Amino acid sequence: MSNVAAVFFGEYGMDRAALGVAGAAQKLKREGGGTLVGVVIGQPAAGMTDALAGLVDRVVVASDGEVASYQPDAALDALEQILKPLAARAVLLGNDTYSQELVPRLAHRLGGSSLADAIAVALEGDGVKATRSAYGGKALAVYQLKRAPAVVWVRARALAPGEPTGAQGAVEQAKVAVQAPRLRIVERKKEAQAGVRLEDAQLIVSGGRGLGGPEPFEDLKKLAATIGAQTGASRAACDAGWVPPSWQVGQTGKKVAPELYLAIAISGASQHLLGMGDSKVIAAVNTDPEAPIFKHCSFGIVEDYRKVVPILTEKLAELRK
Repeated sequence: MSNVAAVFFGEYGMDRAALGVAGAAQKLKREGGGTLVGVVIGQPAAGMTDALAGLVDRVVVASDGEVASYQPDAALDALEQILKPLAARAVLLGNDTYSQELVPRLAHRLGGSSLADAIAVALEGDGVKATRSAYGGKALAVYQLKRAPAVVWVRARALAPGEPTGAQGAVEQAKVAVQAPRLRIVERKKEAQAGVRLEDAQLIVSGGRGLGGPEPFEDLKKLAATIGAQTGASRAACDAGWVPPSWQVGQTGKKVAPELYLAIAISGASQHLLGMGDSKVIAAVNTDPEAPIFKHCSFGIVEDYRKVVPILTEKLAELRK
């Protein structure tokens, strides 16, 4: 029997990433038995604890005092106090900024091992086996984490979401003694967001350097609006200032896993593929028949985007009438 814990941050609620973490944790519970505990740090979003209680055996919430809003040191103290008595074999977190910041420090506090950016996790022997991309997405590396607990942040949006168990786990408020943080976040700024977050989008229309400037992105936005998609971009387009940095998809940008990723004038460098390679269906438009993106897409058009995008927008608009 092996207990498993999954960590969530209250301000995010039960978004697609949280459901992916829950799904990965449920898989480990099925493999090893034991208790699945969901730990919520910070004030939970509306309906979050009820939704989470339907996915795990027990929910523990730490949301008082210094932990009410995310502070890294306070969150670390709270997680250490909650997770140590559990003696979990694995602790899973998502691929948000908070999780990436805490995973190695939390593993050290718990005397375990850590791994980042896993695309699959499984129990094997006395340890946890985790798979992640290597060499810019050109290969897969499998790691055996033998020191428990294995504290891993997973590429959550690419994983199967958790399924309701048919029962409601108990919800309890944790009593933790958190020291005054040495490091404190003193200001938070939220960028205005129209529609869903890029990371949660089911449909994405993305443009690259081959568009040649900011103006063609207006055509991409029209195409995206036609099918209810979000708009993304390669790093080259963002670095050139054509679109906001928040649009960037790739190794140093956002990791997305939509149902459809339409790459327009994007060559398909490994760094970009690492950010969108988990998409269910990839389609591409590029003038270069040798562009790497065509090796990874289900559908491809070798043509100038200026001939394709207006026709595609028109035909899709007709189909949606």
